[in-house]
Amino acid sequence: MATNKLLWSSKLIGAFFMMLVCTLSANAQFLRTSYFMEGVHYRQQLNPALSPGRGYFNLPVIGAFNVSASSKSFGYQDIKDIVDNSEGSDYFTSDDFMKRLKDDNQLNINLNTDILSAGWYKGKNFWSFNVGLRVDMGASIPKSMFSFMREMNGVDFESLDWSNFDRQIGKESLEINSYAEIGLGYARQINDRLTVGGKLKALLGIGNLKLDVKSIGVNTELSGVTADTDWSNLTPEQIANIHGSANIDVEASLESSFKGLNLRKGDEGYIDDFDFETGDMGIAGYGAAIDLGASYKLLDNLTVSAALLDLGFISWSKGSTSVARANTNGLSFDSRNEGDIERFANIVSSGEILNYDMLHMEMDETGAKSRKTWLHSTMVFGAEYALLNNWLVVGALSTTRFTKPKTMSELTLSANIRPKNYFNFAVSYSMIQSAGKSIGLALKLGPLFVGTDYMFFGNNTKCCNAFLGVSIPLNKRKANKEG
Repeated sequence: MATNKLLWSSKLIGAFFMMLVCTLSANAQFLRTSYFMEGVHYRQQLNPALSPGRGYFNLPVIGAFNVSASSKSFGYQDIKDIVDNSEGSDYFTSDDFMKRLKDDNQLNINLNTDILSAGWYKGKNFWSFNVGLRVDMGASIPKSMFSFMREMNGVDFESLDWSNFDRQIGKESLEINSYAEIGLGYARQINDRLTVGGKLKALLGIGNLKLDVKSIGVNTELSGVTADTDWSNLTPEQIANIHGSANIDVEASLESSFKGLNLRKGDEGYIDDFDFETGDMGIAGYGAAIDLGASYKLLDNLTVSAALLDLGFISWSKGSTSVARANTNGLSFDSRNEGDIERFANIVSSGEILNYDMLHMEMDETGAKSRKTWLHSTMVFGAEYALLNNWLVVGALSTTRFTKPKTMSELTLSANIRPKNYFNFAVSYSMIQSAGKSIGLALKLGPLFVGTDYMFFGNNTKCCNAFLGVSIPLNKRKANKEG
């Protein structure tokens, strides 16, 4: 029997990130806690109009590095178990785990860094430039999948019950997107109250993978008997004619645009393996995007701001695209065949969330074509009120990121101490994604910046991230029109 291979297995994750190390690496994911820290240039990732007090040059890679994981259902340890997705896993047998689940459970993982980035003033204009890489992974897993795995845990072909078993598992989805970015940003203070900014980005697509499992149906039945059958009166011949049958019916599709990623077919003709060929890796698509932002001072102490980020797309080439689909005829098993019994028991009790033996996907040789994907755009709104001669600022920030499979919104309240350009400190409270169970901290001290929106509080932490930045300041502090 073909070995179960899963897109969430440690082999794929390990190979995927090994591929990233061998390529250019990307624009850091934003840190909400930095938004009102006036001396921090990283806040331009959330609004290109928020130019810093002076120019900068970020050190390669560690100059702007961010990693994050978030879910409203899964804790940190749950995410590790799901991503590992090893055969024979049993984390889903925990009552505590099942109680935390919703009908539909989302998971998002992001890894980003700048390879090269800098910003500088030229007259009244602030310019910035960066080369980097962004990696986003989003998944949706229905509770019905975990319930099915829990019910089938430990089933073997000797204890398999073929009578009237019928389970319908909801939709699952997985999307991985990675691209290099070359960006040129511009900001200008129009007058004493209004500042505008924008950023143009050329995108080099490294890879995109989209798996959509629309439905999985598993059912069994006994043939040769009815509900009224008196088993005690059956003859040996009648008993010999009684047998069980099972079916696994799946509707699913997989689209992959990665140079160097090969989907392997097993002896039975369906996908049971994958690998990366590092010599064949390269650019799989091209695209473009734009960021737009503005900041306006309503009152002397009150400023509002807004931005739209990552408005863009990537077109993936036909030559880099592979398409696979589930076998529409499904999988059938018969209890009169001992091999069928063992194979069916192994499939349904594997303990894996996504299972190629269950999906039974076949390559669609005619389906490969160029395709277009849109970036995960973000909408930002902020308001800040300055106290103590701008030394202390309190603010509220709303972000809505249109991720796949579900949009993620967050509301962050923060207090910021910013007495000097080289020293800023902020504490924040983000109340939606972490269910109000985490706080954020950020510190700028000279060239070093560290921060998090969601502090790590152990294995049940639902959201966590970390941001590291190291930069070299350029030229003197730029005064605004008010001096």
